[in-house]
Amino acid sequence: MAITQMAKVILVTHRSQAAELLEALQHDGICQILNAQQAAVTKDMPELAAAAERPKDIEYLLGRLEKTIEFLKDYALAPKGLLSALAPRTVIDESSYNKTVEDRQILKIIEQSEQTKAEIERLNSESENLQATLAQLAPWQSLETPVQEIGRLNRTTTLAALLPSQQIEKVQQQLADLGAAIETVAFSDNKCACIIVVINENLSDVQKLLRSAEFEPVSFEPMTGTVAELIDEHTARLSETQKKLQLMHEQAARLAENLLKLQILYDHYANLLNREQAKDTAPATESTVILEGWVKQKDYPRLEKIVSSFEASTLARIEPAEDEEIPVEIENKNAIKPFEVITRLYGMPQHFEVDPTAFLAPFFALFFALCLTDAGYGLVIVAMMVFFLKKVQGDKKLMWMLGICSAVTLITGALTGGWFGDAVQQFVPALKPLREKMMWFDPLENPMMFFGLSLVLGYTQIMAGLLIAFIHNLKQKDYIAAVCDQLTWLVMLNSIVIFTAAKAGVLPPQVGKFFGILALIPAAAIFLFSQREGPLVGRIGMGLYNLFSAIFYLGDVLSYLRLMALGMVTAGIAMAINVISKVAVDILSSFGVPKVIGIVAMILILIGGHAANLGLSALGAFVHTLRLQYAEFFPKFLVGGGKLFQPLSKNYKHIYVKKI
Repeated sequence: MAITQMAKVILVTHRSQAAELLEALQHDGICQILNAQQAAVTKDMPELAAAAERPKDIEYLLGRLEKTIEFLKDYALAPKGLLSALAPRTVIDESSYNKTVEDRQILKIIEQSEQTKAEIERLNSESENLQATLAQLAPWQSLETPVQEIGRLNRTTTLAALLPSQQIEKVQQQLADLGAAIETVAFSDNKCACIIVVINENLSDVQKLLRSAEFEPVSFEPMTGTVAELIDEHTARLSETQKKLQLMHEQAARLAENLLKLQILYDHYANLLNREQAKDTAPATESTVILEGWVKQKDYPRLEKIVSSFEASTLARIEPAEDEEIPVEIENKNAIKPFEVITRLYGMPQHFEVDPTAFLAPFFALFFALCLTDAGYGLVIVAMMVFFLKKVQGDKKLMWMLGICSAVTLITGALTGGWFGDAVQQFVPALKPLREKMMWFDPLENPMMFFGLSLVLGYTQIMAGLLIAFIHNLKQKDYIAAVCDQLTWLVMLNSIVIFTAAKAGVLPPQVGKFFGILALIPAAAIFLFSQREGPLVGRIGMGLYNLFSAIFYLGDVLSYLRLMALGMVTAGIAMAINVISKVAVDILSSFGVPKVIGIVAMILILIGGHAANLGLSALGAFVHTLRLQYAEFFPKFLVGGGKLFQPLSKNYKHIYVKKI
């Protein structure tokens, strides 16, 4: 329930052991390594340079592997559908992993795949060209004159062209006026294939006329023979090309049987590249590599044990510089850990701030539940999360968080009587007494109760944010900030609330009078001391502005009315779906449709309608609850912008390695 304490370390190792040490560090994934630009030792000793050049050979091999994997994926017999999307990575054991990595024959598969891919691309291009040529020749199939004889003669020029069918008669007349002749060969797709013979002296005029008629010139060069012969020739070539293409596809499918091995190799070399980059960008001397970085304090003994196994390597703790940015990691108990998703999505806190996860968790779960306020929808989401938790690979925090929020939704839905809207009243009236026993209030019948509950919860969270900041400043021994920036607001805002309650007759007038006077003291403190830097006039001006900003707290509290709005909209739409489903049965019955069909239609409307309402409402509940945390709660005590702790570790894109 706090930000993890970090220790800065420096490791010095002989070049001969640097690669092995980094591999051990990467295997445990506990130490973040800084490059030469980030390391403090480089700033103290600028003569230290990076150890070596970038590992271009590994980068080149990874590029080839990536392209090969993408090519063979289309030919692999991999499972598809929802389950493959949820679990896209293949689980293998360490022995299979090591065996594959050591098999040098796999590199030959890359070369074979590249050759096959290049040949498929060539054959595809050739096939497309042949098909285009056949399409060009098709309208001229009845032309008996060899195509090489169509061209320029001594006194005339012969043109082959495609003209729009609707332009033929007009063009024939105009060509006749120019002393040219036109012979139609065939009509196809609103185009007319025709041969035009023109005297050379009139060629430019004829070409101008044809351009105005939107003609398409046709060239048969360098082909020879009749069109029918050319079509037969190109058809035979196309058939042969497609046979070769089929053989290449079959060869690619055989190569795709090695896809998993290539994926293992890709992940292996990707991790190797990370190690090499860490080594090559670290400060170094002629014979040593200096690894400066960060480790969690609790993991320092473990790091000591790793380094001690290397004779030519040493480890020491060093103090970070005053202005150095310390990386941040947060750790929480199991019940709170899923809500780290919200914190990480916002951005890590600064190393000196508070981890907000434990504080936002109960509010987020409750607010999400109030936005849905339907026990039936809560049950459905819980069932979905149980399924996803079993099937999904990787980080499951989001699913755990949604499962917890949905469990709370089940409770709030029961308390507000929402079971797929009013499905109990509409379809199962026998359960109405049980529903009413569990109910606290019905939001649609008593919306002001929901209104007041939203405001109270919003006010509570805002006060919690101020209280968190107040306690944190006290722990940091920043007593002036604690008093002037948080305690004054806590006292003034609560005094105003109590004063307002007394005016409304909820509390005795004497209590209201006392707190009304009490509110003046923190108001004066805010005016005088909320701005403590700069010239006097500026401090007073900002103090006045800060005091006026008390009105913004009212806006913050009113923002929480979205809880009521979304909750009632969800319930209203669910009720509408139930009504529509029943009306659909009546409408179909009035047209003489059998009752069974009407019931089926009602069930389909209920399933489709509630599924759509659940999806939209759950999305709205998540987004708006998220907004309340980020816009109303976090600014009261959190600045954010911390740098995430990123240890050197093994990452896998395609596989999961199961330890034996």
